[in-house]
Amino acid sequence: MDLIEKYIHENSSPEDALLHELDRQTHLQVINPRMISGHIQGKLLELLVKMFRPKSILEIGTFTGYSALCMAAGLEEGATIDTCEVDDELEFIAQSFFDRSPHGNKIKIHIGSALDIAPKLGKQFDMVFIDGDKREYPAYYNMLMDNNLVHSGSIMLADNILWYGKVVQPVAHNDHHTQALIEFNRMVVEDSRVESVILPLRDGINIIRVK
Repeated sequence: MDLIEKYIHENSSPEDALLHELDRQTHLQVINPRMISGHIQGKLLELLVKMFRPKSILEIGTFTGYSALCMAAGLEEGATIDTCEVDDELEFIAQSFFDRSPHGNKIKIHIGSALDIAPKLGKQFDMVFIDGDKREYPAYYNMLMDNNLVHSGSIMLADNILWYGKVVQPVAHNDHHTQALIEFNRMVVEDSRVESVILPLRDGINIIRVK
């Protein structure tokens, strides 16, 4: 941790004890633990939820449940999160921490592709956190916009949008992750139905508002 990052952590609201334990268990048990949202991004998600006050949230990519718990902590009573995860081996870890959280009853986990699950949930979402397979980001965006899963005023948050800086470097022909993220960012900025800004926090978050 460099000095600026250390300063940011020391001067931001502290991490919840259960989230700290989840972070530790993720690093002990899961391959690629860096995929976890972590303290600062998690706190940002919680505060954004408190500011926008969504009644329904869709999360694409649960991983071990850290981001879902952060957003759930910001939700008002009666509001819900539907979170989709393709890796069924992660369900036990995520659900075990949901069960221990006072906010866990706001979260419903679905195992499978969000592209299949979300259109069948029969609802529109006030907020969407996109953190699934980077190669499918354009497909997620089209699904949300073309199936009316979001509405005027809905907020979409797309994570890892800078992809370790690869989006501004020459892209290999077989680097489908970077290619898809570049396409996603282009789709968003060229879409007159939305307005957006990329926040360079960690690996970048594209904050998108439907007009």
